[in-house]
Amino acid sequence: MYLIEPKRNGEWVYDPGFSMAIQEYVKDHLFLDDDVLFPYMMEPAVQIGKFQNAYEELNQPYLDEHGIKMIRRETGGGAVYLDDRNMSFCFLFSGDNNIYGNYGLLYDPVIKALQKLGVQNIEQKGRNDLLLDGKKISGAAMTLQNGRIYAGYSLLLDPNYEAMVSALTPNQKKIESHGIQSVRSRVGSIREHLPPEYRDMSVWDFTDYMICELLGIQDVSEAKRYELTEEDWAGIEKITAEKYHNWDWNYGRFKEFTYQVTERFPMGTMNIGLSIEHAKISSMQITGDFFGTKDMSDIEKTLIGTRLKKDELLTALKPLDLTHYFGNLSKETFINFMLSIPTTSQV
Repeated sequence: MYLIEPKRNGEWVYDPGFSMAIQEYVKDHLFLDDDVLFPYMMEPAVQIGKFQNAYEELNQPYLDEHGIKMIRRETGGGAVYLDDRNMSFCFLFSGDNNIYGNYGLLYDPVIKALQKLGVQNIEQKGRNDLLLDGKKISGAAMTLQNGRIYAGYSLLLDPNYEAMVSALTPNQKKIESHGIQSVRSRVGSIREHLPPEYRDMSVWDFTDYMICELLGIQDVSEAKRYELTEEDWAGIEKITAEKYHNWDWNYGRFKEFTYQVTERFPMGTMNIGLSIEHAKISSMQITGDFFGTKDMSDIEKTLIGTRLKKDELLTALKPLDLTHYFGNLSKETFINFMLSIPTTSQV
């Protein structure tokens, strides 16, 4: 099995978009004479499944506040928070490998590797989860493409519980869609189950150990490596720009959904109902018991076709004076409310 690390000029690449693009490029353009292992570690990011609605999965205001990125992967499954405290592993297996759909077989080397470290009570359970003492330490996904099996999982050595819970708890707004939603599980930590002699191992020590176990070698220096060339990197950059750094792929891919928000302001109660297609407003209705001197349809028509991004919504509203519609309600407060972003001021 080849080891392909996300390194460029000897430096590890942590950007989530590049991490995903490397795997896609190799999957679609490199056909080596053996299977492939990709270890990867990201800057803080939420990775969602191919068929999920980002607006149902994420607390976008929390992501914005803490500089957490969002990336949509090519495989199904649920949302997961990733950062530089944990390592993930992806694989390309030949099509004649009987691992497709068999998550127990995929996780078997992980279970054996952790047991060698003295970790007990590990089991593959449910469709695609790995549990430790009944708590989830990994979720896997796989798909079949170009005659090869593309599979992967993360291993939670040191989960950031606060970020994980906050980033993956969407704001309370009524959303109706047909997206595949994540099943929220109790999350565990590998480190706290390690014997004392291993408990202080760094994430890089843990990664080297897992690579050796997955490749069946004694030291990472023995790994059979494929080094990405500049030609490879040119292809990877193209995929990153066109897809994984593309807002339309990450947020706009989900076809349509509706949601509504309601809040009491000093000038009265306001309700906004929206229909969204590819993350753009396709229809909108503003109702409430407030007083306004102009018709709400002015605002509704102005925002039709605008993407659900705060800066673009504010730009679209620039020509309008909202005092004629809502009194002393700022445009930013209105947009924050529409996007369910908490605000300290409502005027």
